[in-house]
Amino acid sequence: MHERGALDVVVVSYRSEGLLRECLSSLRDHPPSRPLTVHVVDNASGDGTAEMVAREFDEVELRVNDRNVGFAAANNLVIRDTDSPYVLVLNPDTRITAGALDRLLEVMEVRPEVGMCGPRLELEDGSLDHAAKRTFPTPLSALGHFTGAGRRRGPGPLAAYRAPEVEAGPVDALNGAFMLIRRAALDEVGLFDDGYWMYMEDLDLSYRFAQASWVSWYEPGVRVIHVKAGTTGRERGPRLDAAFHYGMYRFYRKHYAAERNPLVNATIYCGIAVKLALSLLGGGVRRLARRLRGA
Repeated sequence: MHERGALDVVVVSYRSEGLLRECLSSLRDHPPSRPLTVHVVDNASGDGTAEMVAREFDEVELRVNDRNVGFAAANNLVIRDTDSPYVLVLNPDTRITAGALDRLLEVMEVRPEVGMCGPRLELEDGSLDHAAKRTFPTPLSALGHFTGAGRRRGPGPLAAYRAPEVEAGPVDALNGAFMLIRRAALDEVGLFDDGYWMYMEDLDLSYRFAQASWVSWYEPGVRVIHVKAGTTGRERGPRLDAAFHYGMYRFYRKHYAAERNPLVNATIYCGIAVKLALSLLGGGVRRLARRLRGA
């Protein structure tokens, strides 16, 4: 059993050696004032990532999967086997700043209603990563987000996805790049849904927390650096693209479809399928263009 008040940090890695080294170094340089155990689950990177962790970070508990089981399942492997009161789900493309962990743990301890807490995620240029806080999606907010219309305006239905009206405090959802989670809430609500291989599992968990009356708390006074798309690349490949759109479909079917008109549901599903087709087509064209330019 871990000492009371301890924290388990889970970092799932896949072919992210350089970013993971910086992430683990930041945890080593800026630990909390209480006991900490860092776990890395490597999803069969096969590129030296796991070997780097074993060689340079002997304080880290390392697991190496024989295949890429995805983000949700890899995190769950550690969460099931640990018992600390708090769990931090952390992406390898993040860097912890001084005092960040202690300040967020203090939020959790003084606010027992908070099930998960997240900081201001900052891009490397110091600007806000707007995905740090989100509202639960609606057809209009999703349209605004994916067309870009919602990013160019203030509060309103099209801009709601990025929760522009929330400066601090309770928010619908936090970003899976950094989620500090209360173990008691996980025990009540359940772990990540393994049915999501990549993408939307953080939104799903936030939604289930809200359904169980646990608060998700956004704390902008704490900053953590996030190298946006550092582990996946600026452009998703076909497998990640399919996983992203499947995540949208799964989330809608699981949480919204039962309360909506079947015609509305069919329209939403068709919209997701069309968006996936266009995304795959556009990605293929861009990859072909790059190969031709390099020929």
